[in-house]
Amino acid sequence: MTELRQLLASVPEVVVAPSAAIVDGIEASVGYLGSDAALDSIADDTYWPKWDSPWWHMLLLFELGEAARIPERTVTRMIQGLEALPLKTFPLRPEELAGLDPHTAITCHCALGCMVQILAACGVEVDRALPWARPWFVRYQMSDGGLNCDSDAYLVTDECPSSMVGTVAPLEAMLLGEPGRWTAPERAFVDRAAAFLIERRLMLGSPTRHNAEERVAAPTWLAPCFPRFYFYDVLRGLTALVTWAERCDTWLPAAAIEPVCTHLVTTFPDGAIRLGRDATAESMTRLRADDGTWTRRVPASRFPLLDAVSTVGAVSASATRQWAGTRAALLRLFDAGQIRV
Repeated sequence: MTELRQLLASVPEVVVAPSAAIVDGIEASVGYLGSDAALDSIADDTYWPKWDSPWWHMLLLFELGEAARIPERTVTRMIQGLEALPLKTFPLRPEELAGLDPHTAITCHCALGCMVQILAACGVEVDRALPWARPWFVRYQMSDGGLNCDSDAYLVTDECPSSMVGTVAPLEAMLLGEPGRWTAPERAFVDRAAAFLIERRLMLGSPTRHNAEERVAAPTWLAPCFPRFYFYDVLRGLTALVTWAERCDTWLPAAAIEPVCTHLVTTFPDGAIRLGRDATAESMTRLRADDGTWTRRVPASRFPLLDAVSTVGAVSASATRQWAGTRAALLRLFDAGQIRV
């Protein structure tokens, strides 16, 4: 453990200023979110289309630490849109949908986890605005502490095909609450979700048949991405786990974090996180057709700020800042005796 602490302490502090393109992109996204067109888009659908509906502009501004610049009326309209969803549950069987479109009539765990964080950063009292959100996460936690946005995963009886992607945003959202005010089920949720990340060593895909695709995707998690939206990389998982340990005043097993910490230090010895992939590239989206139905088309649209922050190989100011904060938190945990063999 001494070696790991020394390794983390050896990384220099680095401050990365945002580029002119990012600064201009922030202004453009703030301007768009204040427009009537953005409000109309939310009224049409809170989430679709990727990647250029207000949802994604809001989420990217949040990830950049600029949530306070999201116009208040846009935040209000988003809350109204979420409250207007026909179902505020996650249907596991076709009959629970009652003939509704599963892509537009409901939300999912990772989407809701992201939006809870956005709204909280905008100063919204989320438990009052969306009283069904925190109970949602508790309700859909699986037996190993994870969640999965694939409803079919909940019908599997001989294994537990939970998902890193479906788990990390709900955990982040739940960790925003005050530990002293958590209900017993909420505290159990964060502890079990953290145990899920620990069991997966922050980097292992699902061992199950049903979620075998995650094992294929898992090697890409070592390559940082930004923005993450609802995607996963090991820095995001490590940050969530360290936040849990500090907020809950508990300890972490060194074996659960050492491989990821060592990977990040050796890959980025100067402390500057360079993006290894664009998780939003080559994506499909749903667009509303002239007859009012939603169809799937490619490619998904992008916007200037998304392009400016997601260049593969470029140093990410946001990811670099997060890595510095997570390293500092890890050193505090080491010094407090909260990282153990």
